[in-house]
Amino acid sequence: MRPSERTADALRPVTLETKVNRYAEGSCLIGFGHTKVLVTATVEESLPGWLRGKGQGWVTAEYGMLPRATHSRGRREAAAGKQSGRTQEIQRLIGRSLRAVVDLKALGERQITLDCDVIQADGGTRTAAITGAWVALRLATGYLLEEGVLKADPILDQVAAVSCGVFNGVPVLDLDYEEDSNAEANSNFVLTGGGDIVEIQATGEKRGFSRAEFEALYGLAEKGIGELFVMQRAAAGL
Repeated sequence: MRPSERTADALRPVTLETKVNRYAEGSCLIGFGHTKVLVTATVEESLPGWLRGKGQGWVTAEYGMLPRATHSRGRREAAAGKQSGRTQEIQRLIGRSLRAVVDLKALGERQITLDCDVIQADGGTRTAAITGAWVALRLATGYLLEEGVLKADPILDQVAAVSCGVFNGVPVLDLDYEEDSNAEANSNFVLTGGGDIVEIQATGEKRGFSRAEFEALYGLAEKGIGELFVMQRAAAGL
């Protein structure tokens, strides 16, 4: 039995609340159990210098954890004067995941930034951020289409993410912190609606894991992400 009393193939309760920020072109407050991430999408009619004049746009992300997102207060990275390696790795992952399903030429010469702020962390903050960021991005591009700024929809497909791991010898879906911190193997899967792989991060934490265990984790991820796709579409009004 898992600490949460879920079955091996069950997600935590997932919530997707949209339009939680009145100023952002798209916003989503996503909850994976006790993990909560606020995502806002900002449209800017400007680009990084290296992209100007190339006839395409850009989608990028920033990620951060509020000081009391965890059991003890963490120092703001701005106060420390630099981002941690973990923060940089996660925000690059979020950006790559979203760009995998966006036609950057259809976006035109503009940038959309997804700010992902972890309000409360209980495992799976990066996967929640990716899943919620797609909803915020979908809402922002929908706004641009409604306003006539965009002539064609730049969103090619959905993308969502979930964690899986081997806990007490059993492959399980969507680890909370208690499972994550004691897992024998841990993984994060980022998949598109068409079934393509954007990224898989898989690590043996306490031991190596077998191909059969990996395939079991992959199967769990496909099931869980399929459920997330349904929730994303409902949240985005599709």
